[in-house]
Amino acid sequence: MPNVTVIGCQWGDEGKGKIVDWLASKADIVVRFQGGHNAGHTIVLDKKTYKLSLLPSGIIRGKLSIIGNGVVVDPLALINEIDILKNQGLKITPELLKISYSATLILPYHQLIDVEREKQKGKNKIGTTGRGIGPAYEDKIGRRALRVCDLYDIENRKIFLNNAVLHHNITLKGLGKKLIKTSDINSLLDKVAPIIEPFVDDTVEIIHRENKKGKNILFEGAQGSLLDIDYGTYPYVTSSNTIAPQAAIGSGIGPSNIGYILGITKAYTTRVGNGPFPTELNDQIGEKIRKKGNEFGVVTGRKRRCGWLDSVLLKYAVKLSSINGIALTKLDVLDNFKEIKICVSYKLGDKIFKTLPTSAVLMNKVQPIYETLEGWNACTKGVESLNKLPKNALKYIKKIEKIIGIDISLLSTSPEREDTILIKDPFIK
Repeated sequence: MPNVTVIGCQWGDEGKGKIVDWLASKADIVVRFQGGHNAGHTIVLDKKTYKLSLLPSGIIRGKLSIIGNGVVVDPLALINEIDILKNQGLKITPELLKISYSATLILPYHQLIDVEREKQKGKNKIGTTGRGIGPAYEDKIGRRALRVCDLYDIENRKIFLNNAVLHHNITLKGLGKKLIKTSDINSLLDKVAPIIEPFVDDTVEIIHRENKKGKNILFEGAQGSLLDIDYGTYPYVTSSNTIAPQAAIGSGIGPSNIGYILGITKAYTTRVGNGPFPTELNDQIGEKIRKKGNEFGVVTGRKRRCGWLDSVLLKYAVKLSSINGIALTKLDVLDNFKEIKICVSYKLGDKIFKTLPTSAVLMNKVQPIYETLEGWNACTKGVESLNKLPKNALKYIKKIEKIIGIDISLLSTSPEREDTILIKDPFIK
């Protein structure tokens, strides 16, 4: 029984939460390996909706859930999310939730810097969530970050906090903003440290130990492949690596153990924030997709930009992560369209692009080249098997498989867990 790694193949919001929740019934452990509370996962269980930003999706199923070393953790956001789930009737215990002692902390000055820098960029802003994710990762790379373990090592905390405050106060002074006081940050850390301490553990050792026992581990990514800091539509990207290899780095396990790689993609494409989007539909069709798909950010509430499926992006994501199978979500959103389009290449002047242009500037200029298919104008929600799908819906699925060269392993036709068609079980070789 192999492990499984779940990643997004687009710009995030592909429905990873539901798919991870569905797979969690077969997993023993769920590991979140990158990102922070800028990610939003919505899970519907027994007609109750749970919205997660930082906690691994397996927490809803009562599975051992691990926040790995590659995640940036806002302690206040974490405590708040735990409290919300407790108020919804879930028990979040130290036996159920483990946090890596080496995960980087997001502190109030990271959020302040994030927001102020976006303001300074004006019309050139990236469109961050303002949650401090980028500045926290910058501190990590700059070797001045506080980590979870520093909550309990006062000497280390003092050294790293002084370095970080000195660095960020230079920026704040230049922006004419109020400077950070180390005493204020220390007071906050003293407050959150005892609340989080029961959950803190050596997660690398736990993962390796359970893997040796043959336990099924599900590695859960956040955001999407095209937001990857190295391979996404830079600079309109997140601050971490979002592709499959990061599952190993962000959890502390070797790359040969991340198992079957399942890529999640919507039956269409969405994007939040700024950046190139070749298939974006700024018309009634785009608005129809947004309303039917409830395309609003879980974390920010922002409207998602909507467009037809972009197979150029999808093939690129498959290549970057050596994806083994695709989970196609939100097929039901396309139930009532007369025709449906798939972008198969881009055009810029006389040049045809079969893969991504080399820069976001070029990608902003390209025009999509489409193949058009007949819609199915029938309900797919609740369909239990592929052979019961409308004929044209099945044609659409087969067309996607042919274009990207990868089989679809799972098919989702609503936010409900039971509306999932299993074609190939990722947990079985």
